[in-house]
Amino acid sequence: MTRVVEQRGLYFDELEEGVIYAHKPGRTVTETDNVLFTTMTMNTQALHLDAAWSSGQPFGQRLMNSMFTLSTMVGQSVTQLTQGTIIAQLGLTDVTFPHPLYHGDTLYTETVITGKRLSSSRPGQGVVTMQHTGHNQDGKVVALATRTCLMWTKEAHAAQS
Repeated sequence: MTRVVEQRGLYFDELEEGVIYAHKPGRTVTETDNVLFTTMTMNTQALHLDAAWSSGQPFGQRLMNSMFTLSTMVGQSVTQLTQGTIIAQLGLTDVTFPHPLYHGDTLYTETVITGKRLSSSRPGQGVVTMQHTGHNQDGKVVALATRTCLMWTKEAHAAQS
């Protein structure tokens, strides 16, 4: 019989407060990413779509759609932290974009667990608070977000299966 190893995130009991979880590989973002995401979400902001107009704006070029940046930053954490171990995303707060992300930049994300507690109303589940930080290839922080998730404990998830 062949042993099967399934990729998964970490359970509530495996997550450690204060640890930096570095998510690799980075993601080099492209003009195509920006145009597709922007048009798929019906965001007609010229700052993402119009190179000529954007060239006359303060940053001198188009910017990556900030919702794409946020989505990618959270997405980069999934395989390492929440793949198959999350029950629900409860919220995102304190979202900021202190520096633009441009076409051709590479987004790297790190996550720190800033809090965790067992749920008082849902046995075998816990609430985890994460601080995601996205930075570009030069180390400039391009996005920050606090994310709260409802997570399984390992034992409860195994019993539920």
